Amino acid sequence: MAVMEEEDKKTILIVDDEKPIVDILVYNLQKEGYNTIEAGDGLTALDLALEKKPDLILLDLMLPKMDGLAVCKRIRLSLNVPILMLTAKDEEIDKILGLEMGADDYITKPFSVRELMARIKANLRKSENLPAAGNPNDTGIKPEGKKDNVIKLGELEINLDKFEIKVSGETVDLTIREFEVLRFLSNEPGQVVTRETLLEKVWGYEYYGDIRTVDVTVRRIREKIEKDTANPKILITKRGVGYYLAAQ
Repeated sequence: MAVMEEEDKKTILIVDDEKPIVDILVYNLQKEGYNTIEAGDGLTALDLALEKKPDLILLDLMLPKMDGLAVCKRIRLSLNVPILMLTAKDEEIDKILGLEMGADDYITKPFSVRELMARIKANLRKSENLPAAGNPNDTGIKPEGKKDNVIKLGELEINLDKFEIKVSGETVDLTIREFEVLRFLSNEPGQVVTRETLLEKVWGYEYYGDIRTVDVTVRRIREKIEKDTANPKILITKRGVGYYLAAQ
């Protein structure tokens, strides 16, 4: 039984070149029952991420050898693991760049350990609810008679079983967070959902920070699914309120 419990533990990759911060994170994460692996530079982080395939990555922005943005971008080419950016900078541009490169969320140093743990749990919980997400061992073979759970809205097709998005028949590569945004909005097409609601329901917790996180994620989605991002036809903005999926 003890072996099974050890195997069931989630593994978190901590990437930071400041040892005191790493030590604090290791202590608190292990106390919460997580396994941890650590990297002090970007190149080591990339190697460990691809080799160990952790369940979540805490990734510092400022790193030696390869910065966090480059690491995030490279990891996204191979893995769909939740990535939380850690940054000492409080500038809007740094947060946006992290999200643009594929990070799921960010948290600014100095951070509350309690808040960070809440975000980690929320992101892990979301990824657990997507069993087929980015799983290279998933053959896609289903029992006879079982059909895929597919939502079709005009040119947009959302396959909930395969964690797959198609636009006009072409498969689109999305991160877990981007897929979750579309999946949530598809529950009631045509109905506007506020940014605050998206943060609570998709990110998985009552948000402490900037709702700009939603705007940047929506912009990334549009770059992948819209023919003209300046005149979107699928993912629509209700100015001053939020977003919705076109019903037709």
